[in-house]
Amino acid sequence: MTEATRPTSHPAVKIGRVGVLLVNLGTPQAATPEAVRTYLAEFLWDRRVVEIPRAVWWLILHGIILRTRPRKSAHAYAQVWTPDGSPLAAFTKAQSGALQARLGDVAIVDWGMRYGQPAVGDVLARMQAAGCDRILIAPLYPQYCGATTASVMDAVSAALGNMRWQPAIRTLPPYYDDAGHIAALRADTARQLMALPFVPEVLLLSFHGMPDRTLHLGDPYHCHCRKTARLLTEALAGEYPALKIEVAFQSRFGRAKWLEPSTETVLAEQAAKGVTRLAVAAPGFSSDCVETLEELAIRGREVFEAAGGKDYAVLECLNAGDTGMAMIEALVRRELGGWI
Repeated sequence: MTEATRPTSHPAVKIGRVGVLLVNLGTPQAATPEAVRTYLAEFLWDRRVVEIPRAVWWLILHGIILRTRPRKSAHAYAQVWTPDGSPLAAFTKAQSGALQARLGDVAIVDWGMRYGQPAVGDVLARMQAAGCDRILIAPLYPQYCGATTASVMDAVSAALGNMRWQPAIRTLPPYYDDAGHIAALRADTARQLMALPFVPEVLLLSFHGMPDRTLHLGDPYHCHCRKTARLLTEALAGEYPALKIEVAFQSRFGRAKWLEPSTETVLAEQAAKGVTRLAVAAPGFSSDCVETLEELAIRGREVFEAAGGKDYAVLECLNAGDTGMAMIEALVRRELGGWI
């Protein structure tokens, strides 16, 4: 049916555009206990995030966690909140804008959050209304994990289930060992190390933790983190042959055994061994967030200094800088092959 033959009563429909949807974990809408409680209730009820039987977990979540944790978490968010909202939302929005500028008219770029706002389903609907009938879903998690990447696709699937006319969907694969990703990490890490007012003895690569059982159930996350760390270590060896690089996992939650060693343990142990100059990088995070800006930069410093450490720095994530955005653009263009 052409424009000339379309009945005047036919609803206007936009089609023919390609979309790219950048997705990150999520954030509360404000640094208040009430907003954090709303966010945590959605986040921690996800079966991908907590795999405890629902009846038992409901009692724990609503009877204990949502009564105690929101105030503590709100304090952490308040220390890093920006005029543009949470750092994660601000950086993800900036990444979306930077990628749109790089892609120009070949695609419509938007961004969403798995938990909180803007919700993945709402953004998909907005993109479809703008004419996107082919959409690349790009979870900004370099390493695959069921609790992150798979959960994003759960949200996408739920949204598609409510669409009569669904767009074609592609998914950006995890890029933990992609040569472009490792090169971007190497270049940005080296740049920041050079700019420090001290020479680190140790570089700690801190990844977000997961329960240890997920590894034994077949989740590749631990292996992906370890490979990213190994490749980055090898890439930095030529410029920093004397730099000792350690790997750890942060953000432990609950009483179950988590991936080890923990970041806090490594920080304390390194200082106790006599290391006085240490830098931390977080190559599992595409954007700075409360985990890097508060947990690592503030609480991590306190742990290191309390154990005898002196000089301490947390390197920025790739965020919306040119190095990181060039890498994301290359990944996205590769996955859009045949569509653009």
